[in-house]
Amino acid sequence: MIDAKGIFSDEQAVTASAKSTNSLDIGDYRGHGNEMYLVIAVTEDFATLTSLTVTLEDSADDSSFATVLSTAAIPVATLKAGYRFAIERIPFNCRRYLQVGFTVAGTNATTGKIDAYVSPVIPEWYRDSQKVGYV
Repeated sequence: MIDAKGIFSDEQAVTASAKSTNSLDIGDYRGHGNEMYLVIAVTEDFATLTSLTVTLEDSADDSSFATVLSTAAIPVATLKAGYRFAIERIPFNCRRYLQVGFTVAGTNATTGKIDAYVSPVIPEWYRDSQKVGYV
């Protein structure tokens, strides 16, 4: 089950570098010791780009965002429908608002869609094989 208030992107087309459709106001929930995870799922195959980097960004005012975490570049050959991964443990010291950034390397994508959301639990499908490197 996914909380609708925790969705950054729902079938968001990412054909060029972009930010998530939604930013989340984590307000009073931040820093209370509850671990949260960022889950990313590819819902449509990507084509023509070289790779995609995903960032978690925070802001105090919901307008000026800074990168908190960044994945390593994920090659297009991996970005197929059904591929998913999680960023473990969103840091407790994030500022009030969060969004996800998608950075396309190479040519802009002609196709490719993403779901992105926060979850209070590690999804049961998540194993070491779904970990991506941070930079």
